[in-house]
Amino acid sequence: MNRTLDLTALTIGIIGAVNWGLIGFFDFNLVSFLLGSNWLSRIIYAVVGLCGLYLLTFYGKNREMAA
Repeated sequence: MNRTLDLTALTIGIIGAVNWGLIGFFDFNLVSFLLGSNWLSRIIYAVVGLCGLYLLTFYGKNREMAA
């Protein structure tokens, strides 16, 4: 279960990073393009943000694996 959560969070985090790259390089927001600016896009942004916070725990996991 934990591995599934890790991979899901990592995948969503990567998708969010790609979206930010598109915004930075091309001024193109893929989420707004696909979903518009509505409550659903806000939920997507919130989920990406939560996954980013969860991914911070990977630093602690890497430290545990190295020890």
